[in-house]
Amino acid sequence: MSDSALGDRYTNLIEQIVQMTLKGNIRSKEQVYQMLVQEIEPDSGEIFEAKFRDRFVQTQTQANDRSDELKQAKAMRAMRALSTLDGEWKRWQSENQNRSAIATAVRQLNQADKTERLLIFLTLSDPNHPNSLNADQLKQLAVTLKQQPISDVETQQELAQLSDGILRGFQSWNTLQPHLISWIYNPEQLGFGESSRGAKPWELWSKQAIGNIPKSFFTALNQNQAASLWVESQPEITLADWIEFTIVVQALQRGLVSWSENQSYSSKIGTSLCVSIFLTFALIWMELSYGFARSSSLNSINRARFSEASFRVSLQILRIFAQRPYFPLYGTVYTSFTGASFREAMNYLSEPLKRVEGTQEKARILTLIGSSQRISGALDLAKEIYLAAQEIAQEAGDRRCEIATFNHLSRVSLHQKQYAEAISNSQRALILSRQSGDRMGEANALANLGYAEVFQAQLLESDPDAYELAIGYLEQGLALSEKLGDFQSKALCALSLGSAYVTLNDTDQALKYLEQASYAAVDAGDRYLHALCLSNFGEAFYQRQDYERVVFASAIAMYKLEQMGTNDWRSAAGLLTILRGQLGERFDQLLQEQRSRLMTEIGVDGFDYLMELLDRYRQS
Repeated sequence: MSDSALGDRYTNLIEQIVQMTLKGNIRSKEQVYQMLVQEIEPDSGEIFEAKFRDRFVQTQTQANDRSDELKQAKAMRAMRALSTLDGEWKRWQSENQNRSAIATAVRQLNQADKTERLLIFLTLSDPNHPNSLNADQLKQLAVTLKQQPISDVETQQELAQLSDGILRGFQSWNTLQPHLISWIYNPEQLGFGESSRGAKPWELWSKQAIGNIPKSFFTALNQNQAASLWVESQPEITLADWIEFTIVVQALQRGLVSWSENQSYSSKIGTSLCVSIFLTFALIWMELSYGFARSSSLNSINRARFSEASFRVSLQILRIFAQRPYFPLYGTVYTSFTGASFREAMNYLSEPLKRVEGTQEKARILTLIGSSQRISGALDLAKEIYLAAQEIAQEAGDRRCEIATFNHLSRVSLHQKQYAEAISNSQRALILSRQSGDRMGEANALANLGYAEVFQAQLLESDPDAYELAIGYLEQGLALSEKLGDFQSKALCALSLGSAYVTLNDTDQALKYLEQASYAAVDAGDRYLHALCLSNFGEAFYQRQDYERVVFASAIAMYKLEQMGTNDWRSAAGLLTILRGQLGERFDQLLQEQRSRLMTEIGVDGFDYLMELLDRYRQS
């Protein structure tokens, strides 16, 4: 039918609905809606919209004309009928758009190659896409897939499994949803941290009446089993199992983030929880991807597509995370993954991420990965990642991320004792941050610049004026971070000041600033910076010959830094080794005297591990 003919048809339809309403022949909105469903042709909504607007404007003009009260009254009644029609037309548009989206999804899944079908499903449900399918649409998709007549038997079986997995996933999620946060007793111990002593969600979730695969997975996590090892231990995972599992785990992650972001009683705690949740679940999916790739119980097709799809889910999570205002461009965040498993997951993520299209989100994700590599001691790799992030950030116009990469590159240079390069990068960060008004970037740049200037002056054996300039930068950074209420930047600046004064042998000033740094690191939830504070406390106490406190602070720092997978533990181990050589048996006595206090901080296993760490340092 031509557009002209459709236009006439829709004009008559609108007039028919108005007249039937005025005569009382239409008694419900549903009647109007059903007339629209029966009469409006697919892909002709614009024609109906134009005819409806013409009739609406015409009638509204008549309703505003007071010259003829009888015509005005009739027009006003017609306006009420048109108002009802307008509401049902909007409903039709929404439903039609929904039907169109479902039909498109079915067609894409039906026509897809078996190896690509999972990735297409993830694209359809990707929250990063503006037109992604919501939960109700996914359920409709599942029902529609079962009703589709498909000639190819293998495709029909695949789509039936996909449908079954979607429905099972939402059924399991409905069972878990009441228990999303019921296990939380201490909001500061959400159960995702490295040393959380509070309740954990996995055990409670595993006890619910949900599918066997998610139940088994939560049981494994509750027993501290790596996600990759759990995958490898599964005898079989079908397409339906994978879909169900994915819907459940994604729903849990999004629910926890939503709950945490709405903690009005403490935005700081809520933000800290969100960061931990995003990273925990992103790394879980990375480990799952790694496990699927190594699974011996899956056929080659499922092994490849489950692995790639799991990696895609991880990227989706990180992309959402990178768009949040609390994404950690600075500082270090650790999740429930510790030591080798954390490093393995982050290493695995860094390489394939290079294949992903360059975007603002990618630059931010790379910045986060670079920080994990820097702290673990892979300085050359960290530098490579930061430079890649910097290039992408510049192209994307993300000035805050670009400034952060300059600051991080400065920290890498400091670790490599390339002080001139550290000064150059921090100066560029300082200039850019002041030009763009990035106060957090400025505070970090001042901290890096001052810290680098201290060591440069020491290397060149400069006069005291050079140190005063460096201290001045650090004090500016500290004052700015305090003004911003940014605990992480404050911890970094105060730690840098404390370290500088340790270098200058001014223990009074060193201890003053290290104490500030320690409190700020705790407030920021940054366990890495807090452990570095303890390491520097040990240096300051050593200068004072307060050996009892040296042992206490350095032992905790050594253990915690080693558990985080960073080479910085060697600094505290080196100091303890020197002290052990000086004191002989007295050192062992001091360690035993501190036993109860140390066990409070690092546990029995941690205390027993101390001597092993010292021996390892000595042998290396």
